[in-house]
Amino acid sequence: MGAISIPVQPLRRAPHRVPKAIPAIYPSWTEAERRIRYFTKARIRPWYESNANNRATSRSYEWCKRAIDIVVSLTVLPFALPVIALCMICVKLDSDGPALMRQHRTGKGGRRFAMLKLRTMVKNAHELREKYAHLNECSYPDFKITNDPRMTRCGRILRKLSLDELPQLLNVLKGDMTLVGPRPTSFGPETYRLWHTARLEVKPGLTGLWQVSGRADVDFDDRLRLDIAYIRNRGLWLDTQIMLRTVGAVLSRKGAH
Repeated sequence: MGAISIPVQPLRRAPHRVPKAIPAIYPSWTEAERRIRYFTKARIRPWYESNANNRATSRSYEWCKRAIDIVVSLTVLPFALPVIALCMICVKLDSDGPALMRQHRTGKGGRRFAMLKLRTMVKNAHELREKYAHLNECSYPDFKITNDPRMTRCGRILRKLSLDELPQLLNVLKGDMTLVGPRPTSFGPETYRLWHTARLEVKPGLTGLWQVSGRADVDFDDRLRLDIAYIRNRGLWLDTQIMLRTVGAVLSRKGAH
């Protein structure tokens, strides 16, 4: 039998269409940066990946990080405690309820711990959450309302200046938290998706990469991507950069609610 000849249709190249928006691999990239990477395949690194070759995952880094946590906390606390005391007086005069709160947050390995925080909302804020659930601007499990009606007058000022988080220096000194790391979540690890659990490899921080990349304006999944990017690139130089940028973010009040 002779060979059967099968006609082969020439391949036609599909017309290249320019997408309206390139997916954000790194949320902090501008649209222009995303398009350059999409079309040229160039390796454009965000500022927090600039030290990719100097990643610190060794035990010595952990020791240095803990030593810095202790030294900075002991240095700042004598100045922070009078400010905390003054803020507590203002909170008590402004509304009923405790001035200092112990909130359960998720830490390293999914362990829950008591995080200290100045109260910025009315004392029954948790009960009112269901009432205002329809105003939530974020996807589950996050909950955020711009100009939250549960916020007190004093609380709005404390939030804008990030003074409500000053007591967490005691958590850093105790070892439940660190100066730089993923921010602890109020919800437990059982609400995490599988890829979310990567953030539980390290201690939660007083400040983190997402706080200098939009703060409250960054959605939960995008915050998780930034947390994972921090874990992959963490080192003393990146920690220093984040702390310096945090000062600028607080002073500019960008993304603070």
